[in-house]
Amino acid sequence: MSNIIWKIKSFDEFTVPELYNVLKARIDVFVVEQNCPYPDLDNYDQKAIHIWAEVDGEVLANCRIFDKGIKYDEASIGRVLTTEKARGKNLGKQLIQYAVEAIENRFHTTEIRISAQDYLLKFYSEFGFEDTGKKYLEDDIPHTEMLRK
Repeated sequence: MSNIIWKIKSFDEFTVPELYNVLKARIDVFVVEQNCPYPDLDNYDQKAIHIWAEVDGEVLANCRIFDKGIKYDEASIGRVLTTEKARGKNLGKQLIQYAVEAIENRFHTTEIRISAQDYLLKFYSEFGFEDTGKKYLEDDIPHTEMLRK
């Protein structure tokens, strides 16, 4: 896939089409594909920095990052996704790499806590995240809290 554009923006920097496309990608993956009706609009987008890859306005990979003290005591990454058509192209790895770098550069910390779907534990461990042993069901999907120091 060529022509991929990476963007990083605060909530107030979004254009309306960008916001629409990011929310559409989240609903397509989390609500429709994972069959999980959950309140995606949780009033945290306004406090996040959003990172995504797009081609011709279509979002291929997306996440949001938070400074310390918003979601957890540590900085955090959430709403991580790669859309169906973009999978298998290492965009997820690039996304997490960019997210970690953005947290280190903007929030001046290396400590990041995430809530990972269990099938992604190995994926996140490649970036230095460690299983904290805290496991729970979120919207009927097994999750584990992971911490990177």
